[in-house]
Amino acid sequence: MSLIRQQSLFDMQVLFDLEPTQRFNSVLSGIDIHPIPDIVMKKSRFGPKQSLNYSAMIYSLIIRITERIPFIRDLVKRLSTDLRFKVDCGFLVSDEIPSEASYSRMITLIGDNAFWQSV
Repeated sequence: MSLIRQQSLFDMQVLFDLEPTQRFNSVLSGIDIHPIPDIVMKKSRFGPKQSLNYSAMIYSLIIRITERIPFIRDLVKRLSTDLRFKVDCGFLVSDEIPSEASYSRMITLIGDNAFWQSV
């Protein structure tokens, strides 16, 4: 039985040596999120606000893992207190910080989508 090794996107030590902004860009450049916003975009006038930046929300969830932020509540708190982190996640300075409920709805929509279940 042979082992199949997957080639890594980047060397972990190089990643840790980078500044946070460069590290986020390195991680996010290898991830294609284009099908995800189509899933979570609002299709009716009911439900969450239309002013949410869904792409930045997805990026912030990915960055949450790299920054070892354990809970969505902590992510929302960091986004509201750290302007540089907010901009690094892809939010504009004028963007509203999404609530925990907005993140929860988005994660539920992504999880319920048949496309992701078939992959």
